[in-house]
Amino acid sequence: MLCLFKKNEEKKVEYIELIYDLIFVYIIGRNNSIIHTLENGFIAPSAFLTYILSTLVILQVWYATVMFINKYGNNGVQENVAIFINMYLLYYMAEGTRADWRDFYYCYNIAWALILLNLLIQYYIKLRKCDNGAFWVTAHIKRNIMILAVQIAIIAASVPVFYFTGIPLAPVAMAVGIIFLLFSNKANNFVEGDFAHLTERIMLYVVFTFGEMIIGIASYFEGGLNFNTVYFSLMAFLIVAGLFISYGFVYDNVTDRERSESGTGYMLLHVFLITALNNITAALEFMRMSEVKAIPKNAFIVISIIIYFIFLFLLEKYAIIRCQAHLKFYLVIGAMSLVFCALMAALYKNSYISIALTVIYIYSVFAYLYFSVKRNQKEKA
Repeated sequence: MLCLFKKNEEKKVEYIELIYDLIFVYIIGRNNSIIHTLENGFIAPSAFLTYILSTLVILQVWYATVMFINKYGNNGVQENVAIFINMYLLYYMAEGTRADWRDFYYCYNIAWALILLNLLIQYYIKLRKCDNGAFWVTAHIKRNIMILAVQIAIIAASVPVFYFTGIPLAPVAMAVGIIFLLFSNKANNFVEGDFAHLTERIMLYVVFTFGEMIIGIASYFEGGLNFNTVYFSLMAFLIVAGLFISYGFVYDNVTDRERSESGTGYMLLHVFLITALNNITAALEFMRMSEVKAIPKNAFIVISIIIYFIFLFLLEKYAIIRCQAHLKFYLVIGAMSLVFCALMAALYKNSYISIALTVIYIYSVFAYLYFSVKRNQKEKA
């Protein structure tokens, strides 16, 4: 029976899941384009708010699908058809992901509601097959159906509300989803998922996000073979590579992928980590734009990188015991970050020095992370 089936081996990531994630790569690009709406030399506040809300909505859609597949997916024909339907609908959400979102409000929200409805139907089908199963499993499915139903109702109500008043009510649905997510960890623990599968899905999404960053720095290679082009393109490439190997090292050497864990907290930390990566992508693009003022664009890249490392190191909660960090590790990283911020604030006018400082900081953090983990592994072996 579905509800009593116990996984004896790690659930593998199916090809259709990778194809599904590629749609989100496209949406990441669309979303990042929103914050290129400038006002007084930096991101227009309204555009930045739209960008943040769009990021949270699309990550929530991705999260809901991943958690369903992780706990209940069996790679059946019916589920695959449902995924393809949602892939098609995501294109409409991507089309509405723009700074002038008001002209696309109806299209965006109808597609969003249909995606959640499709997922609700999948949960209902699992519930029908699970009538004689464990009560905690049926309770978990019903809880998810309720959460999706509330969100769908809010999104559906937002369409006429926007038509008559111009008030965009839909973000409330996103907020409701996040609130339920914050208080769902204990409930999710009642139904065992596959933490190894979940970490792999998230890792692949992070890799796709880095792919968008690689595309973003392509402009650094324009301008022919001269000192400026080579210097800044090399520095930008080293920044991306340093951030990538830092995440890869944590994933491969620190994260305990064999633990029994619902993964709700792990997923939530990645929401902020992925958002920080998107911000870094935009910040690197801003560094090449003379129309963007020096102070805000330097502050933007510094804050984004600091946030990225904060949430990367918060993943230590899911570390293998012998790789868990000591207080000294966080104190040293904190001191390095303060020095980095101070130097960037003092030397922000010199783009040659500021981008070099960014590279030095990222690789210094990685080096300290690497040697700290290796030392802990030897001490606790």
